[in-house]
Amino acid sequence: MWHGLEHVFVEQSLVAAFAVVGALILVSNVAAKKLTNGRVHGSAIAIVLGLALAYVGGVFTGGKKGLADIPALAGIGLMGGAMLRDFAIVATAFEVDVVEARRAGLVGVLALALGTLLPFVVGTLTAVAFGYHDAVSITTIGAGAITYIVGPVTGAALGADSTVMALSIATGVTKAVGVMVGTPLVAKLIGLDNPRSAMAYGGLMGTVSGVAGGLAATDPKLVPYGALTATFHTGIGCLVGPSVLFLTVRAIVG
Repeated sequence: MWHGLEHVFVEQSLVAAFAVVGALILVSNVAAKKLTNGRVHGSAIAIVLGLALAYVGGVFTGGKKGLADIPALAGIGLMGGAMLRDFAIVATAFEVDVVEARRAGLVGVLALALGTLLPFVVGTLTAVAFGYHDAVSITTIGAGAITYIVGPVTGAALGADSTVMALSIATGVTKAVGVMVGTPLVAKLIGLDNPRSAMAYGGLMGTVSGVAGGLAATDPKLVPYGALTATFHTGIGCLVGPSVLFLTVRAIVG
């Protein structure tokens, strides 16, 4: 029976990946409801569990792709790849009301600028505090503080060490989980209850997964607006990270 089940998982790896991730999300949503009374969104718990499982998979197989190195779960590598990620982001953006999006105006643009620069500065200072002094490493880790996508994109463009790129991803993931968990807790305090504020918030926070998960726990109707500016934030970070920001850091540290 187990051999036959494993054969199905290997032959239909992508379908199996959807089934496994779906089961993980179901467990996470139940845990969020029963253990936290809905204060922590199920997506946040799912991300933490996913990271833990990836670590266990890496230790178990000795590979570099986490659970995807297990043949029966190889489809997770495709499901979590750039193609389906970008498809999901584009699909989310189609739910945006253009009239509401225009109301963000200058506030949205300012949020994008601050949301790109402030995390980068914090990330670079953290990198220096932990002993990194070359421009490539500092920029890569700083870019990871923008989002966990911008970090490796910047690192790959600059030729950063794989360890530094891994740190940039870890920095971005930590930020994403923090935003996801913290958004519902501060939503009322900051007036996060309308499309305009959601777009400003998405631009400031930047992380698509963190903003989407946090807004889903706050008000699902706000998710497309926050995700829209967060997506622009990622694009801007990938553009200026290996260029303007790197040149700035190199001019400072030499």
